[in-house]
Amino acid sequence: MNTSESAGGPGRQTSSDRDGTEKLNWIDRRREKIRAEIERNRRGDYTVPTWVLAVALALIVGAWLGLILFLG
Repeated sequence: MNTSESAGGPGRQTSSDRDGTEKLNWIDRRREKIRAEIERNRRGDYTVPTWVLAVALALIVGAWLGLILFLG
């Protein structure tokens, strides 16, 4: 049994060999993701991150409870 062929040796084709395109490394993927986000924001398709909404809700509820405890 030849383990080098079964473990990805010279007889094995990778996905980039099969379709003829090179895989983008993580830097290129990150740049493309940032470009796409900037284009969405310029079109007005931006969304507020969930953590920002959670912090805003916590501040509102905290202020409300603070007023009740302080004035009550």
